[in-house]
Amino acid sequence: MTLVLDAAAVRESLDPAALVAALREVFAGGGVVAPERSHVPLDDEHEATLLLMPAWRSGDLLGVKVATHHPRNGELGLPAIHGTYLLLDHATGVPQAILDGTELTRWRTAAASALAADHLAPDEVGEHLVVGAGNVAAAVPACYAAFRRVGHTSVWARDRGRAARLVEELREQGYAADVADDLRAAVRRADVVTTATSATSPLVLGEDVSPGTHVDLIGSFSPQMVEADEALMTRARIVVDVPEARQTAGELVGPLRRGALDEGDVRLTLADLVSGRETGRETAEQVTAFVSVGTAAEDIAAAALVLRSR
Repeated sequence: MTLVLDAAAVRESLDPAALVAALREVFAGGGVVAPERSHVPLDDEHEATLLLMPAWRSGDLLGVKVATHHPRNGELGLPAIHGTYLLLDHATGVPQAILDGTELTRWRTAAASALAADHLAPDEVGEHLVVGAGNVAAAVPACYAAFRRVGHTSVWARDRGRAARLVEELREQGYAADVADDLRAAVRRADVVTTATSATSPLVLGEDVSPGTHVDLIGSFSPQMVEADEALMTRARIVVDVPEARQTAGELVGPLRRGALDEGDVRLTLADLVSGRETGRETAEQVTAFVSVGTAAEDIAAAALVLRSR
């Protein structure tokens, strides 16, 4: 019988520390095949996109995520991303489970962010600024807590009410958290900045980022989406989650096209860090940036973890 797991079941099955560990294994060379995703524009009116993301581990599991991105859904009180994940036996194609892909996506995205920060963030994180108050943003603190002690979390969002609701949730979970009303001032104070938005113009400006800060850009996955400006990209040590990010993330596409960055500036991947081929943070004063567009390898690692916990 094929399991059907809703958002609550997926959440209950995903321990953040175990998920970060599973992604660490994948990026260290866990044998997952993940072809480039397909982006299918749906219509101009809603600026919506359909994404198809397959991945498999030979002799084990095969999975495909069908996801949609509707950036205006926040106006309706809905998540911007909805997804369904189909998990099958790789050898036979027999369906194993159908999972809530939205919940799966938000946790694997936050866990990949935490994995990168484990290599790039300062050892002491007194102030963590989360930019955005959606589903992905809400998962970030728990994943960071799997490997770093964070003194305080600030949340900024264009909709202050949504930021306040997320802060209330975080406090109920035991985190010290407050709403940040002034984004630029909050960036200046932060040791780590995580952006999880659908922004199409920069929210984090390079001139506001203090020496030693790690900036974690996990909302953008198309050339039209931009969460940080060129000034930040040209001063930071940049790490991408997958090579595809160089042609997909708006923070990189523009500076590369204009010549402000070259290929050597964006050569480092998360796999380079996790495998030990390259170092992450080199000095205490260095500004680092993780640019993530997501990968199907993360999805199948998370889905397998859910299936095996049942």
